[in-house]
Amino acid sequence: MMPEEINRVVADHVSDYLFAPTERARRNLIKEGIPEGSIFVTGNTVVDAPRQNLKLAKESTNKEADFGPHLLCTLHREENVDDPARLSSIFRGLELVHARLGVKIVYLMHPRTKSRCREHGIEPPEGTWVTEPLDYFSFLKLESEALLILTDSGGVQEEACILKVPRVTLRYNTERPETIEVSSNVLAGTNPNEIVRRVEDMLNRDRRWPNPFGDGEAGARIVKVLGEQIG
Repeated sequence: MMPEEINRVVADHVSDYLFAPTERARRNLIKEGIPEGSIFVTGNTVVDAPRQNLKLAKESTNKEADFGPHLLCTLHREENVDDPARLSSIFRGLELVHARLGVKIVYLMHPRTKSRCREHGIEPPEGTWVTEPLDYFSFLKLESEALLILTDSGGVQEEACILKVPRVTLRYNTERPETIEVSSNVLAGTNPNEIVRRVEDMLNRDRRWPNPFGDGEAGARIVKVLGEQIG
């Protein structure tokens, strides 16, 4: 049901070379009928980017990313923000989290969500600090310094895993099952009480989980494979 996954499957079947981030991804491609000889497990380039840029991000002079102790929230998926009842339920969950923990929630409001809030007359949840989406460096810094991340983003699930920041995914499924397996991520859905319960659980989680997405050298491996395959 996810547009990104539909696009991925289409791209898989018109590609000569497929660079899988994990062994699980390789097995899934084989199940899709992709020839094994076309698949190379390289790790995920999502690891390369934070490892190369986190130091620069932390040295950034952009004060917009200095929020002190905080939880970070992003929310943009169609199934969450286009349904007013579901969006209101998530916002109620954020209010309860703030009331229970007394910690600031920095909420980067996506333009789609902002538009739907205006359309349906839904106010941002109490206890949240609403801001516009930030540039990559500022966002990376904010992610790395968060006590916990609440998100419905796939990419943020990966980045938080790499940065050793626990997160609660505001969905009922995920295309990043590796994050669940290593216990860096948990699915909460949209029920307010479940969101609170999962947040409290994840804040106490041991952050020494393994990174399933590689060592930050995926880009170099991809270049090497392409050099060997096409010269």
